Amino acid sequence: MGFIRNILKSSRSQEDGNFFLQLRKILGFKPKSKSLYIKAFTHRSMNIKDEKGNPINYERLEFVGDAMISAVIAAYLYGQVPHGNEGYLTKMRSKVVSREHLNELGKELGLIELVQSRIPKSNFGNNIHGNLFEALVGAIYLDMGYKTCEKFLYQRVINPHVDIETLEGKVISYKSLLIEWCQKEKNTFDYLVYEDTGNDELKHFSVKLSINDKVVSKARATSKKKAEEKASKRAFFAFQKQITKVI
Repeated sequence: MGFIRNILKSSRSQEDGNFFLQLRKILGFKPKSKSLYIKAFTHRSMNIKDEKGNPINYERLEFVGDAMISAVIAAYLYGQVPHGNEGYLTKMRSKVVSREHLNELGKELGLIELVQSRIPKSNFGNNIHGNLFEALVGAIYLDMGYKTCEKFLYQRVINPHVDIETLEGKVISYKSLLIEWCQKEKNTFDYLVYEDTGNDELKHFSVKLSINDKVVSKARATSKKKAEEKASKRAFFAFQKQITKVI
């Protein structure tokens, strides 16, 4: 551990002297294993390895954090909604731990300001915020244990953001909802996606969504997935009354 600690310590510049001061404000407690938190904010572009050649970055901590967030949220929902069956609880947990929500949490805490990377912060995609949040939670668990990790998630996620009634009305994926409705009502559906040859610098994709062989919505976005979701959202609001009766 001394070897790793020295590498991590030397890899951060003198400008990051207030790293742990900022981190402590976010955590609300003094960390024990500083190397874990430095690792939680080290991007793979730094290309740092330990004495065995293992990479030192936040990606493995993401894995741990993802599991801990799911476990704490699952236990909370189990206690709060005694009438909820497995399917209901799974859907509700998915809404809390969605990539969109985790990204919002990471942004709210300003975690990207602490990351060490050779890539300019402006070049990162939106998911960096959620990735860092997961890595931070993983570091908290490994450093301080389950109870402290649970307390942090209650303070930063559950108490300020988790409301059962609001969650019940929140849609994670309009595409999944629309497909579920179509299948229950035995409606045929088809997403016709094609590359858009517009004048944009970024490649765009367009989609036509048909239900029962009739085009009901169109959309355009920088990825096929985004275009399909956008078209699905438009279709959802066009058929909202019919869908809410069934789902």
